[in-house]
Amino acid sequence: MNTAVMPTYARADLAFERGRGSYLYTTEGEKFLDFCGGIAVTSLGHAHPHLVEALKAQAEALWHTSNLYRIPQQEKLAARLTEATFADLVFVCNSGAEAMECAIKTTRKYHYANGAPQRYRIVTMEGAFHGRTLATIAAGGQTKHLEGFGPRVEGFDQVPFGDLDALAKAIGPETAGVLFEPVRGEGGINAVPVELMGAILRLCDERGVLMVLDEVQCGVGRTGKLFAYQWSDVKPDVLATAKGLGGGFPIGACLATAEAAKGMVAGSHGSTFGGNPMACAVANAVLDVILAPGFLDRVEDLGGYLGQKLGALVARHPDILDGVHGIGLIRGVRCKVPAADVVAALRDRHVLTVGAGDNQVRLLPPLTVSEDEIDEAVAALDGACEALAARTSATS
Repeated sequence: MNTAVMPTYARADLAFERGRGSYLYTTEGEKFLDFCGGIAVTSLGHAHPHLVEALKAQAEALWHTSNLYRIPQQEKLAARLTEATFADLVFVCNSGAEAMECAIKTTRKYHYANGAPQRYRIVTMEGAFHGRTLATIAAGGQTKHLEGFGPRVEGFDQVPFGDLDALAKAIGPETAGVLFEPVRGEGGINAVPVELMGAILRLCDERGVLMVLDEVQCGVGRTGKLFAYQWSDVKPDVLATAKGLGGGFPIGACLATAEAAKGMVAGSHGSTFGGNPMACAVANAVLDVILAPGFLDRVEDLGGYLGQKLGALVARHPDILDGVHGIGLIRGVRCKVPAADVVAALRDRHVLTVGAGDNQVRLLPPLTVSEDEIDEAVAALDGACEALAARTSATS
């Protein structure tokens, strides 16, 4: 393919011209069931009528004014997010990486405001993914993301995933916070157990550091709660989110308590496009749907249905599949063959998924998915497993 686009992606040779609900349609007219969702972005499917109307109405009124002035749509979004969560304040930006950058800066600035500027280090968990900026690849700590970009940004210490003892040892006099994903995405779909979340919070409180959550992928309804931390009694200090918040329109947000954000005063942070009227109008429309009575209960039910169906497939194909992970509609299937082969076999059957760490295939359907569409995806995975098993037998 000849293209002037910088070759930073290993793209499949597919181009889509339109989408409706859970389906995408290529420029050649082929129909694909989308269980990738732009990697957990199209939370309400493609061309959701309420989102389309909100975007069209705002586009005809006002696109941009900058944060030099009040933005009513942004204020409305921030109020709704604080009313539904632990947070008192919200910084609205354009992406998950920007939300994470704000979370990191908020955490460091908190201690500076408290007269402890030496506390700037943040403890993260090995195998995590927190974004693609220089700071967030350092937070993730993965060599494949750091390689070639010079000295890594200082101030991040990794410990093994879920190891509370190692975490306790890593927190020292320079530590500002502990950062982790309640449900991992890129690194392989793994949820932090509720008991461990509580133990981490107690440890943070004892040591005087902030608990910071990355819910860029697992937030905004994907687990059956607005945010994944809400499955526990834990209340973090700072939380970053994005992806599904705009249903496909670029937006991110950093949520914080008033105490945690005490250092984020005028001039300490900013964004040219962050929180613009267009993005916030769409995000408010997303919340209209997700916060409607019964919607998240339905997501929880659908997630249970998907998990049950996937579990049956693992039992049916023990030579290909090795387990189901995740919660709600963020699911990972660990494979015994290369996960990329399973993703390709599903794409051949017109179902779109995406790989993840730990040799997993991620399934991220829209929160509006139907049981029939789940059945369609599971049937395709069944066929993919049969084809891969036959291929393995033929070559052995």
